[in-house]
Amino acid sequence: MDHLNLQILLAGYSVHRKPFHSIQPDGLDSHLIRFQTAGRCRTRIDGRLELVEPGDLLLVEPGEPYELRIEAENSPLGETVVNSGDYHIFLSGDWVDNWWKKHTRPKKIRLPLSEGILGAFRQIMLEQQRISNPSPEIAEYYLKILCMDIDRNLLQQPLPTFPTYLAHQIKSYIEENAASPFKLEDAAAHVGISVSRAVHLFKEAFDTSIIQYTLEVRLNMARERIIFSPLTLEHVAESSGFPSYNYFHKVFRKRYGMSPKQFRLAARGSGAAT
Repeated sequence: MDHLNLQILLAGYSVHRKPFHSIQPDGLDSHLIRFQTAGRCRTRIDGRLELVEPGDLLLVEPGEPYELRIEAENSPLGETVVNSGDYHIFLSGDWVDNWWKKHTRPKKIRLPLSEGILGAFRQIMLEQQRISNPSPEIAEYYLKILCMDIDRNLLQQPLPTFPTYLAHQIKSYIEENAASPFKLEDAAAHVGISVSRAVHLFKEAFDTSIIQYTLEVRLNMARERIIFSPLTLEHVAESSGFPSYNYFHKVFRKRYGMSPKQFRLAARGSGAAT
């Protein structure tokens, strides 16, 4: 599929501070990938006006009716404000046509506000803005990576039940914040439920605890940094979310059967990355 034609017509970032309403009953002339990063807006899906929040990705096909509303809303401080930010990419060509048909694509899906996703949008935009660009294919490669990431998240979307959805939201929160210290209360508050309910839903959905999953994510992060980065082991522990080096040393040895120092020496001495 890589050899097929692909055109990135427009890639940018929009910030709205004033009300905005756009409606195209006959649809767009190209495909649109739109990622909400800040504030809120609304779009019409299957005839209903639905809320679009940070992390929501809109996928719009050519000829599909498209409506976008950005309106004033009450802020947590009681003020009436207009606030919406999004990345958007308009594209066409055989490559995107084929990619679009690979899966049944809902018009709105949820993606993590991770540096991987945001970075791909940002790089595509920056490449498209270059006045003199001897390597236009770089933007295409970033776009293809973004599309593969969208597919991966689409295939991992939970079944449309509210408890399962909340459990996946907690999982995403852990993955995005594992490098920083956080409490069970923080993960529960992220989805607006009690700690006890968050613990129960996560265990039911993934057959492991929030604490154990967080530990696994941090250990995997530390393992990669031990092998591939020049960071000191103390810095590896700190940057991977561990509260102290002693605790990191203890859980790492238990998980991998050797100390972090021994693991680094073994990995680099053998040239292995496993």
